[in-house]
Amino acid sequence: MVAFNGLSPLQLSFPPKYSNCKTKTKQPFSIAAAAYSIKTIPEHSINNNRTIQSLCKQGNFKQALQILSNEPNPTQQTYELLILSCTYRNSLSDGVIVHRHLIDDGFDQDSFLATKLINMYTEFNSMDNARYVFDKILDKTIFVWNAIIRGFALAGHGEEALSLYYRMNQIGIPSDRFTYTYALKALVVSSSLVSLIRMGKAIHGHILRHGFELYVHTVTTLMDMYARFGCVSYAGYLFVKMPDRNVVSWSAIIACYAKNERPYEALQLFWEMMSETFDAVPNSVTMVSVLQACAALSALGQGKLIHCYVLRRGFDSTLPVMNCLVNMYSKCGSLENGRQIFDQMGKKDIVSWNSMIAGYAVNGYGEEAVVLFRDMIQSGLSPNIITFVSVLGACSHAGLVDEGKQIFNSMARQHKVVPSVEHYACMVDLLGRAGRLEEAAKVVEGMRLEPGPTVWGSLLGACRIHCNVELAERASIRLFELEPLNAGNFVLLADIYSAAKMWEEVSKVKKLLEARNLQKVPGCSWIEVKRKIYSFVSIDELSPQMEQLHALLVHLSSEMKEKGYVPDTRVVLYELNQVEKEQILLGHSEKLAVAFGLINSGRGETIRITKNLRLCEDCHSVTKFISKFTNREILVRDVNRIHHFREGFCSCGDYW
Repeated sequence: MVAFNGLSPLQLSFPPKYSNCKTKTKQPFSIAAAAYSIKTIPEHSINNNRTIQSLCKQGNFKQALQILSNEPNPTQQTYELLILSCTYRNSLSDGVIVHRHLIDDGFDQDSFLATKLINMYTEFNSMDNARYVFDKILDKTIFVWNAIIRGFALAGHGEEALSLYYRMNQIGIPSDRFTYTYALKALVVSSSLVSLIRMGKAIHGHILRHGFELYVHTVTTLMDMYARFGCVSYAGYLFVKMPDRNVVSWSAIIACYAKNERPYEALQLFWEMMSETFDAVPNSVTMVSVLQACAALSALGQGKLIHCYVLRRGFDSTLPVMNCLVNMYSKCGSLENGRQIFDQMGKKDIVSWNSMIAGYAVNGYGEEAVVLFRDMIQSGLSPNIITFVSVLGACSHAGLVDEGKQIFNSMARQHKVVPSVEHYACMVDLLGRAGRLEEAAKVVEGMRLEPGPTVWGSLLGACRIHCNVELAERASIRLFELEPLNAGNFVLLADIYSAAKMWEEVSKVKKLLEARNLQKVPGCSWIEVKRKIYSFVSIDELSPQMEQLHALLVHLSSEMKEKGYVPDTRVVLYELNQVEKEQILLGHSEKLAVAFGLINSGRGETIRITKNLRLCEDCHSVTKFISKFTNREILVRDVNRIHHFREGFCSCGDYW
């Protein structure tokens, strides 16, 4: 606790002149004294206490406080209700007044009221005052320890909460299930500590040794902790072993998979939850995670089913759910539905606007994103760091260089938002895509922050588009230092060398990959057909209907060649003949997914595909041809944007 001029946080919050209470003789508090006072309390004091309590329940706090000022014998229950009233009124100043009365009346060593005070100050995020209460009380019960650990964890001060947890263990106070829960929450919000996962496993061990693994809430918090650190298998194991599950535990495991890039499993768990249990009915928290999973997979059919469920359950009045619906429709390529929901929302927060701006960005509507960005500012809402990432990304994908530069320059000047590394990466991407590579390089050189992997990665990606070998080598050197285990950077450099026909350099990069035992992330694509999700990986002989898919692709390839299609084999880095390279191209996951959609969906249905990597040039060209030959609309969402293919053209204008 920080001390200022010898004063406690309580005294700082509540200077003496603010007090309107009379001075009372302070009596040392003890259980015996409390019991005696209850027995001998005068009748008028009993009536006063009842009146104060009744006024608190009715919301007449000021009147209750006036009576308290003239009552020499307030009870513990009276102070409990006064403290709760301050919390309900959301008034820190009133809470400090009640706290001063409590001290004057000799209740400063009452552990029950100390717990209530700590909880109250936690609600106000006044942790200095909460710590003051904790430090002053001598008889610290487990409830007092739990309250202060919980308070710091909820306030985001994980390190302080964990320090108190370990101090509690050192002095021999046994933890209960709530202690473990709050300690795990503290781990999740900690950022500066090293080996957090090791500490989490240690707490997990304590939970097992003391038999608390049977408590649903404790295990659910464990799952949250493992999910936070990306240990999905640990969380999944805990969930499977749980003897009882409630909506919180189901929601936690669904969120775990959705947030750790396992959306397919998240959706499977949701439908399992819907079919196998009657006790755990999905709530709004569940809906948020499930809609995020649908968005990640571009699973529009399942997203519409869940939208219907949202309407039936009345979750359409819940702002986070509605924001996720806007995001889901936008990322599934159904931008008009996303905008309709956005326009109909009675209340919008910054997340609502960011979701819609990001929706325009990912679908390639840069000008509309900029207009909406300005509408948001005109509505009186200030943009945040996420807003600027979204709108700058929109400018980048649409080639709006001047607009993007103007918005970037306005960040600190007009909106008091200091540009972060992500914003500089957006500017490098914006300039680089437009072919202004030297200008992009100057942005990197002039950064006040240390350029991170996102900045150098954006520059390397731009070099790939425009085949600038010299600048690509400069960017690669830094990326190899910052991300020595990221195979994607090596592959990207090899692609650039391949495009420049520098085969000896391609061979050197491949040897570096082998020497470091790094492997390229395999391409994977997902497609939703008849509300079921199917996945494909490149060169996958186990994919469903593989013979049919391959035959269809060979047939389409032959037709396309007659119309001028030339396979772009530059993306194949193996030393093979032309025929073998073309065979590899036909096995790309997005081509397999497109063929599967053509065979298994109805005539005229839109085909929606999600890809885990950037769409390659050959797949982009092939999909344009297929959209024309089959008269089908095909949507492919890669890591950068959504490509809308119609009648032989792509919405990106070959600019991605």
